[in-house]
Amino acid sequence: MERLRVVPYDSIWQHLFLEEKKYLQSLLKEHSISIEHIGSTAIPGLSAKPIIDILIVVKDSKSIDEFTHELSALGYESKGERGVIGNRYFKKYDHYGAVSHHLHIYDEGSPHILRLLSFRDYLRAFNGERERYSRLKHDLVIEFPDDSEQYYKGKDSMIKEFEKKAEKWYLNSNDIATNH
Repeated sequence: MERLRVVPYDSIWQHLFLEEKKYLQSLLKEHSISIEHIGSTAIPGLSAKPIIDILIVVKDSKSIDEFTHELSALGYESKGERGVIGNRYFKKYDHYGAVSHHLHIYDEGSPHILRLLSFRDYLRAFNGERERYSRLKHDLVIEFPDDSEQYYKGKDSMIKEFEKKAEKWYLNSNDIATNH
């Protein structure tokens, strides 16, 4: 089992995302509506496991199934729907065998898109919340260095708290932006 690692934010993560985005855009072309950097590596100042999470919004996630071979050639391994209808999930590994990227592919209109983007943008906007989350992640990785299940369970209540706040904030922010 791989030991959990949470490291300080590194600006290289944005560059790694942009590089990967180019490959994915050229592969998926008109099948993708948007490709977004999500997760902790997308939030400047937040400590993270060094894994680039990528959200791809598509017209129809079933159409992605025809790209599984091409995604495999880019190093991605399909993990199926992971219990979420309309989701396609892939992992990419580096040359050491460690996970380097996650692809989260959702159909346009999926409520998971709002959840993921609002969480990211909320933590980008609110330093105190970002610092709280960062401290929790460090504490959990010290307490459970070899137990990813306990690490994720330990983050769950704070993530749910932030998701509620984030969605409300995000929708209010976008209402203000569209009404002016």
